Amino acid sequence: MPRSLILVAPILFLLLWSAGFAIAKIGLLHAGPFTLLALRYLIAVLVLLPLIPILKPDLPKGRAALDIAVTGFLIQVVYFGFCYVAFTIGVSAGGVAIIVCLQPILVSLIAPWMVGERVSRLRWVGLALGLGGAVTVILARSGIAHEPALGVLAAIGGLVGMTAATLYEKRYGVTTHPVPANLIQYAVGAAFALPLAWAVERMQADWTAELFGVLAYLIVGNSLVAITLLLAMIRAGEVARVSALFYLVPPLSALFAWPLLGEAMPPLAWAGMALAGIGVALARK
Repeated sequence: MPRSLILVAPILFLLLWSAGFAIAKIGLLHAGPFTLLALRYLIAVLVLLPLIPILKPDLPKGRAALDIAVTGFLIQVVYFGFCYVAFTIGVSAGGVAIIVCLQPILVSLIAPWMVGERVSRLRWVGLALGLGGAVTVILARSGIAHEPALGVLAAIGGLVGMTAATLYEKRYGVTTHPVPANLIQYAVGAAFALPLAWAVERMQADWTAELFGVLAYLIVGNSLVAITLLLAMIRAGEVARVSALFYLVPPLSALFAWPLLGEAMPPLAWAGMALAGIGVALARK
């Protein structure tokens, strides 16, 4: 990854990824979780397929293609699937965010064993501050004491999926052209989401301009750009340092939810955002 992109990638990834929480919640007002995911992945595949004969990239084969498919399954099916189900069951955006933001801790605990990466004391301090800041933001906006138990379990499933995807990509991921890599991942996502959407929800959706706008953002912003940046950063740097970025997702998600969903940001939440920012800066130092 070019150095200029390394500097810009974390900022762009955080903005695109964090806004996706509020935008996905808007989309779930118009379609079920599996239908929204199925439409997202199917359209992404249809967008990418014509680019293959035009760009003529080297296509991953054998083990490389399998590793891309496994990472795609963990992110597109497990992570997004469980998070969307948690939203549908009734877990708040804050509840899902605080559970998912535990990912850097899990990655840092497992990374020395799985990918041979040592986590320094300074990075542990940064991770602790980042977690404290993220928790402060979420508690300032909405408590999680009365979340549906089944929904909390679904959010934990999403946490496990993203943690596993991050570690798997660091250990087995290879640098490849983003078009075929994304095509494989979204084909895997569509292969699982489409049958579920038809069986559970009959692919019913409220076809409004708002839904089309949500799909456009989720496909381009989340699916094509943000995921590509995330996987590139994981391959280019230490996995614990990249994972620390996720501590800024809950505060930034809350910030985006303010104008999009009308969820206010109390003064304590702004302090939490500052604390999370300091933690991430230390963890990535």
